[in-house]
Amino acid sequence: MKLLIKNGFVFDPMNGVKGDIMDILIDDGKVVDRIEGEVVKVIDASGRTVMPGGVDIHTHIAGSEVNMGRLIRPEDHFKDFEPKTSGLRSGVGHSVPTTFITGYRYARMGYTMICNPSMPPLEARHAHEELADTPILDKVTFPLLGDWWFVLEYLSRDMIEECAMHVAWMISATKGYAIKVVNPGGVEAWGFGGNVESLDDQITYFGITPRQIVRGLCKVNKILNMPHSLHLHTNRLGQPGNYETTLETMGCVEDLASGNKPILHITHCQFSSFKGEDWRTMRSGAEEISSYVNSHTHVTIDMGQIAFVDTTTMTADGPWQYTLYGLSGNKWVNHDVETETGAGIVPFKYRRKNYVHAIMWSIGLELALLIRDPWKIFLTTDHPNGAPFTTYPRIISWLVSRRSREATLNKANAKARKRSLLPSIDREYDLYDVAIITRAGPARSLGLTTKGHLGVGADADIAIYDLNPRETDLSRRHKNVRKAFQNAKYVIKGGKIIVWDGKVTRSAEGRTYWVDVRFNCHSRMELYETAIKDLKERFRDYWTVEMDNYFIHEGFIRNSSPISVKAEV
Repeated sequence: MKLLIKNGFVFDPMNGVKGDIMDILIDDGKVVDRIEGEVVKVIDASGRTVMPGGVDIHTHIAGSEVNMGRLIRPEDHFKDFEPKTSGLRSGVGHSVPTTFITGYRYARMGYTMICNPSMPPLEARHAHEELADTPILDKVTFPLLGDWWFVLEYLSRDMIEECAMHVAWMISATKGYAIKVVNPGGVEAWGFGGNVESLDDQITYFGITPRQIVRGLCKVNKILNMPHSLHLHTNRLGQPGNYETTLETMGCVEDLASGNKPILHITHCQFSSFKGEDWRTMRSGAEEISSYVNSHTHVTIDMGQIAFVDTTTMTADGPWQYTLYGLSGNKWVNHDVETETGAGIVPFKYRRKNYVHAIMWSIGLELALLIRDPWKIFLTTDHPNGAPFTTYPRIISWLVSRRSREATLNKANAKARKRSLLPSIDREYDLYDVAIITRAGPARSLGLTTKGHLGVGADADIAIYDLNPRETDLSRRHKNVRKAFQNAKYVIKGGKIIVWDGKVTRSAEGRTYWVDVRFNCHSRMELYETAIKDLKERFRDYWTVEMDNYFIHEGFIRNSSPISVKAEV
């Protein structure tokens, strides 16, 4: 389709465009500088905000843990459903919506791409089936490799190159995009009822520490020239005093960085920024975390913001989920994935009047407001752990408006209000900042060259919001901001209009991107083949499935889009 978006206020941070009135030309699914022949459709965006399609860098929407979350939460579904309409499927779900509803709700908010961050390699087939079933959105998924036996064995012997070859095979076999690490060493220890308390605890049977795992996989990530940095869920997540572990973790890879390119991404950092000795004394460590991030270039983070809602927590961090079950007394599931990782699921409700919950709410916003460079922090709720992704417009309203934050804080726990740093922070985001933390920043962090911007050659994934930046005081009219980001006026995906006036008008199939690691050296190919041979020989000792059932062939992936990278050994 040939499309002209005319006279909109364009926010395109990658190209330095900050609310200029511009036209955007689209031809054959791409942004172009000229159109040959007649324009088929003109969208008058006068008085409206135009941004690239949103990119969510961390959201649990597919795979076995998500499906189990749907199974144990019927109460999540019966009050929240959408009927079948012409061309669209029905679905249910508030915090763990079904696949179709997930795609439609993201699209209504102007999001066109997501990252599914938690995929056990053994269960990759299931994750890809659900991703294929999720309409409209482009996707990537991250295999969990931080507690994987082969990785632990290689790293414990300091066999970094051999580990890199093995990880390269695993990324290709599972059609993954980035290396994901959850509670390094702790999840393996949980298989025997334990956990780790510091970066230097020894992991039973492997003689390796979390510090060695993080450093080793950062080196592997660099060797393989992966487009995204190591995606890390830190040790001691959710525990009072864990901010020191987070600082130590970021510091332990400082010497591995070169240039200004980040090598580590700390995900849902709010959950890893707690001070205090116990829940009674727990308080914010956002000031220390922000200070570190402000003064270093090798790390990025995402928020993991909570909202005061009923939701469903799920993570590969089995020991943390057991702790959460103990704190809440709610129903729960804990799962061990043979030789690879674990998982846990616990329904949870965040309450305004609860001291700890109110402090957590404050920490996420403090991080976003105290970190000066918005290219270093991205908007997430760790969906559905902190809140469903549908709360993003509410979070944006908190970021752009001190009044909005104060209104919520004034209803929160009184002790938490006194300890919150928010009253001392005047900063308010503008729409340029919002465009960075919701699309340009995540796209750059993921190394996606055709996403998150509106330059020539970009994918024509575009959101148009009914918001006039020259006539709207974002701080005073924060409810209008929230309303605009809840239901985009138009959303264009791949050059086609799929949302109009907040309603999905047509469905579409998204792409699945995955990394195809290539080697340009014969000796390295031999090393790669040796790693595969080693895997084949020991597969029957480690797994209950045959290796032939493990590898996911490209034909299994709907709309497969491999991204080739050359390993730098």
